[in-house]
Amino acid sequence: MSWKPFRTLTPRSALPAAAVLLVLAAGAAAHANRPVPFGDQVSAPGKAEASPVSAQSADPVTPDFKIGPGLEAYDPTSGALLWSYRRDGATALHLSLVGADSSPDQSAIVVWDDGMVTSVRVSDHEVRWHRAVPGLSDWLHGDGDPGADQRTDAQRKEIELERAAAAVQTVSVPEPWVQVLTPGLTMGFRDRDGDLRFNARPPAGCLFDPLRAVGADTAVLLPRSCTSTGSGRPLPGSITGFKLDGHGYMLNSGNRVELIKLDGRRVRLDDGPLVGSRVLDSDTGVVEVPCDSPQAPFAAEQLAGACPAPSAAPAAQ
Repeated sequence: MSWKPFRTLTPRSALPAAAVLLVLAAGAAAHANRPVPFGDQVSAPGKAEASPVSAQSADPVTPDFKIGPGLEAYDPTSGALLWSYRRDGATALHLSLVGADSSPDQSAIVVWDDGMVTSVRVSDHEVRWHRAVPGLSDWLHGDGDPGADQRTDAQRKEIELERAAAAVQTVSVPEPWVQVLTPGLTMGFRDRDGDLRFNARPPAGCLFDPLRAVGADTAVLLPRSCTSTGSGRPLPGSITGFKLDGHGYMLNSGNRVELIKLDGRRVRLDDGPLVGSRVLDSDTGVVEVPCDSPQAPFAAEQLAGACPAPSAAPAAQ
């Protein structure tokens, strides 16, 4: 067996100590002077002349918020400013909360006019993640809408705020997550780290309608409407139930079906005079069968407690 000694560095191959120090110093200077990502400007509690929410009470509280052009958090009891957060060159349009009320891990989800979505932990105003969603900014501003050039500034602002409110749905089960919606793309993110859990586009000739979407305890129900396909025949509308791990289920529907949230689990689908209304279990995607329906005895699955047990026949006299 041959044996080779370890290679040693000659004086000519070794980096001089002065050069090593110079490289380290340059790296430290570059790190210290790097630009703040995304233009974040979060005021420290001292600058806001207040202390963090968690430091003011033994029990965490959810602050009162003001939105636009940045995000400001105020103590709900004293009204003192707790912290503020802005991004250079961007305006905050809408705020949604995700996570249990007053939880240390509760997040404020901010929609910005440049198409960025940000998660900020409420308890210590830490910016947890930023995600840019393709097409979101154009949709918020109404770029490409028919008659967009005829809108007044007030109309543009009203549409921008309405769409920003519809662009994000927050869900807390099985853990807090966020779904961002646009007509051409939807994406789901886990809140604790911003991890992308799914993304989906509608088929050719179809568009999602975020303004009709509904968020429930475990799922987001997103309708789509269609015009035509390559064959010239219109596709039916549909409703997709998105869950944290992606597509939970899909139901055919009319192109203008309306979704009305009844509680954390049940959603009523109003699908026009021909189809009528039905109630959907948003967790399973199963349509509830009314007790007086002829299909009730043959339903594959009934919601727990939906129909009373049949009464016993009276005893013969």
